[in-house]
Amino acid sequence: MGSEPRTVSVLQEAFPGETRVALSPEAAKKFIAGGVTVLVERGAGFAASFEDAAYAAAGAELVDRAAALAGADVLLTVRPLPADEVARLKRGASVVGLLDPARNGALLQALAAQGLSAYAMELLPRTTRAQVMDALSSQANLAGYRAVIEAAAVFGRAMPMMTTAAGTISPARVFVMGAGVAGLQAIATARRLGAVVTATDVRPAAKEQVQSLGAKFVAVEDAEFAAAESAGGYAKPMSAEYQAKQAALISEHIQKQDMVITTALIPGRPAPRLVTAAQVASMRPGSVLLDLAVEQGGNVEGVVPGQITTTAHGVQVVGLENLPGRIAADASTLYARNLLAFVQHLFAESAREGGGADDDILKAAAVVRAGAVVFPAPAAAPAASTAA
Repeated sequence: MGSEPRTVSVLQEAFPGETRVALSPEAAKKFIAGGVTVLVERGAGFAASFEDAAYAAAGAELVDRAAALAGADVLLTVRPLPADEVARLKRGASVVGLLDPARNGALLQALAAQGLSAYAMELLPRTTRAQVMDALSSQANLAGYRAVIEAAAVFGRAMPMMTTAAGTISPARVFVMGAGVAGLQAIATARRLGAVVTATDVRPAAKEQVQSLGAKFVAVEDAEFAAAESAGGYAKPMSAEYQAKQAALISEHIQKQDMVITTALIPGRPAPRLVTAAQVASMRPGSVLLDLAVEQGGNVEGVVPGQITTTAHGVQVVGLENLPGRIAADASTLYARNLLAFVQHLFAESAREGGGADDDILKAAAVVRAGAVVFPAPAAAPAASTAA
């Protein structure tokens, strides 16, 4: 990781309700084995079930918040650092985390004014080289799992088919909208719980993935749909005629479902609307909608962030936020591994001539570099090899 001494710091997250931590004792031990000094704010991992003693056993130094900030060459975070703490970091340090740069312009300016660099983990390229660093995927995987668990807890009936002396209970019908990382995990989890699962996605290639998990794919599969994916694996815009046919099919399908999980997220942009109020009203009393995109505005019309609401006709709309934080130990462990891989790469590139300025991973993730805001980066055409 280079011969220059390095110090990595982690804080207890200041964001309300955030239970994750950006460094696990496991990752701390690996940093230290590579010659890195690790500073951990006392209590940083408590909400994720990581005790201070575990960090100390790994070789980390337990310090107060001020010392962790002042000593950091690299500060690891889950949520963006509070802007009023930026001035406590030394010039030349780097901040790495899920920084949500599109909605935190003032923070980027504060980081730049302090002469810092900052890297947003949600901007990493979808390449093979960066796969081990892919924090969006690691957290989405857990969010997809937890979405089904939370929806099942709200649902007033059983998920699997059950045959008893008193008769048979039919399995729940679950519809997953979006077959990305979170959606595929939601499908797999609902199937494990015994539900009859269907799913939809705008990408034709998703059909095979959905079917491989034992679910049925729902889409208007005409000639336009067959050509709806670019060579790079990205969805093409669909005609108004196709969108109308697809909307009609989805509306008809939603009416028959016990549970709908929506998973469509676009980093840095509002979530697309997938379910209208009319479609919610068409569902049967007791059915459940869970919106994984609620923190970005929601896929479901009328969803309320942080709340479970019941419509006038008895449909429950679940707007719980930060589902990975409801599995804080596992979410933190996976996220810390993503950060470990990224920071090791950052150190290695920084030790080379040019300081990694031309490295594709660092260029994609950088939002502030050496005191200059570099977000948003110039748009580039997606390469065919980057589809994930």
